[in-house]
Amino acid sequence: MAGTMVQPVSERGGPDSGAPAAPHEAGCDGFGAAGADRSAPPVASVIVPHFNTPDLLDRLLQSLAAQELAEGWFEVIVVDNGSTTPLDTVRARWPGVRFLDCPTRGPGPARNVGVAAARAPRLAFIDADMRAAPGWLAAGIRALDRSRSGHVGGDVRIDLADPGRMTGVEAFESVFGYRMDLYIAREGFTGTGNLFITPETFAAAGPFGGIGTQEDKDFGQRATRLGRPPVYAPEAVAFHPPRPDFADMRARWQRLSLQALNSHLRDGGSLLAWRLRALVVMASGIGHAPRLLLSARAQGLGARLRGLGVLLRIRLVRGLDMLRQAGSATSRVADAEKWNA
Repeated sequence: MAGTMVQPVSERGGPDSGAPAAPHEAGCDGFGAAGADRSAPPVASVIVPHFNTPDLLDRLLQSLAAQELAEGWFEVIVVDNGSTTPLDTVRARWPGVRFLDCPTRGPGPARNVGVAAARAPRLAFIDADMRAAPGWLAAGIRALDRSRSGHVGGDVRIDLADPGRMTGVEAFESVFGYRMDLYIAREGFTGTGNLFITPETFAAAGPFGGIGTQEDKDFGQRATRLGRPPVYAPEAVAFHPPRPDFADMRARWQRLSLQALNSHLRDGGSLLAWRLRALVVMASGIGHAPRLLLSARAQGLGARLRGLGVLLRIRLVRGLDMLRQAGSATSRVADAEKWNA
């Protein structure tokens, strides 16, 4: 598959020079196949919500610049959500990227702003802290064009620091985290961090919800009820960085649990039912131990054992946090409204 890989412009002007230089020609025009007609509409709009992770965003843009298409070009839209860390350097390095701002807090509203500005018949979403594998966009486009629902979820893998020695957190997240295949098969939704949809599907099931909600689950299940269920595309691979430590992973689960509790109460569920669910979560580590120990995603016996320790600990702590959250309306609001937690 022929294509062009767009190079970023250095902070001082040129890719390899300290002297000011004109931006890379392809970087100014967009991303895509060599010789593509830039006067024609883009074949896809890649939408990236961003909040305070400029270094990771730059890494993502490098992976998008390496995407190859057989024909046509694609636009990249970064929607900043009120970052306090300046994006000036990233903007200067990537003149071919459209940078927009969203004053409403939350990745969902930021994605909505990107959709409103998109010019392509295919919408691709990836998060700013992720990295697109080679062929990610082309695979997602193929799957989207084949689907009847206009709704596709790709595979999300953990970006391992050292594949030869996985940490316990990496092993746990590789087996249990970001399992879009299972979300699609069992719950009728896929994550918005690796999502491909048509504008028609967005118009029918959108917009994405605000901060404090499970916007990916809400959107996906709403689309499924409307007869537009997600289809899994394992060849559209994106990598997510692992949580740096147990405390960071716990903070993520606290946010997700709060969002789930808000949805549970909004749908008429009782706090008693939620507390019973918390007890099930606390005990679930034992039942899921064989899945981790036998999974091909955890590499080596040592990694599996380290991952098992994390599994048992996080399930116990999650259950305790769910019980605490059920008793505190204040924490339900504060913890659910965290960006990048």
